[in-house]
Amino acid sequence: MVKALPMANAANPAAAPNNSLESAQVRAQLQLREMILAGELPGGARIAELSIVEKLGVSRTPIRAALMRLEQEGLLESLPNGGFAVRTFSERDVSEAIELRGTIEGLSARLAAERGAPTVVLGEARECLNRIDAVLSQPALNDEAFSSYVALNERFHALLSEMAGSEVIAKELDRVSSLPFASASGFVVVQANSPRARDMLIVAQDQHRQVLDAIEQREGSRAEAIMREHSRLAQRNLRAAVASHNLDQMPGVRLIRKK
Repeated sequence: MVKALPMANAANPAAAPNNSLESAQVRAQLQLREMILAGELPGGARIAELSIVEKLGVSRTPIRAALMRLEQEGLLESLPNGGFAVRTFSERDVSEAIELRGTIEGLSARLAAERGAPTVVLGEARECLNRIDAVLSQPALNDEAFSSYVALNERFHALLSEMAGSEVIAKELDRVSSLPFASASGFVVVQANSPRARDMLIVAQDQHRQVLDAIEQREGSRAEAIMREHSRLAQRNLRAAVASHNLDQMPGVRLIRKK
């Protein structure tokens, strides 16, 4: 069980329990998401609330709140008679989620170009791309290099979202990116075993450079088009992964319904 810190209770007796409850909810949400993506809670299975309470060692209140948040993320679905079940996804579902991310990122890039992105954020984005260049300068990419690319790629996409200065768009982008396989790096792990892995990432990196240039030049339509095209790389990787049966290497693969 989560215990409130004594110092926090002394300073603000009313706030500490609320903070403790919120912390328990966040931890429960993260643990449940990990269990779903790891296949511990299989697709289509009904969530047994009491067993989750016992497994995670927290009360029912944060568990219920975590389940509702995971439904909002799209990982769970509510059942007619109450409770939740783990969702499953078709290849079309995943494709549409990627398309939606590309659309929202395109809108975000266009607004960043039209409104003018903060100089500091632009500088951080350029530095992030320089670090990606350093990773891709290696003739062959090992597991450590791919891990570095994933982290830097996610950082760059987060900076692009920040450039638009829109909380509404940022929240929608976070929501769709949390869906299985829809994040900016959702299919990078599949590329790791492809002989063209580095080539594909170099293409993606060129698009990163192009969209940043479009934003700096205040070319909104161009920036939007580049990000829409950028998401099509993920679509291509999805088709390649399904065709080669490499999806078994990806977290959450068990949520994709087999044809």
